Amino acid sequence: MKLSTFVRPEAQTDIREATLWYESRGTGLGLRFVGEVRTALRLIANNPLRFPAMDDEVRRALLKSFPYAVYFLMETEVVVIAVLHQHRHPQSWQMRR
Repeated sequence: MKLSTFVRPEAQTDIREATLWYESRGTGLGLRFVGEVRTALRLIANNPLRFPAMDDEVRRALLKSFPYAVYFLMETEVVVIAVLHQHRHPQSWQMRR
């Protein structure tokens, strides 16, 4: 069962900032990043339980070629709360619940 996905504004900002940063490092790199985020969102929507739980509510999907993770909640839909670099302090996503 495919769930609908809602990306919170803070997570949209995460994606936008990372995309701009990667694009400044190389033409097309930002587009590759966005493509991987979209792929992760599609996989999450199709089977959210395949991704490990970080705590009682939040699950995490790692991107394939970038050191980023998509943090999400499962409610009546998938709610993306953050898209963060893996070297950020772990509490960065915890404050967004």
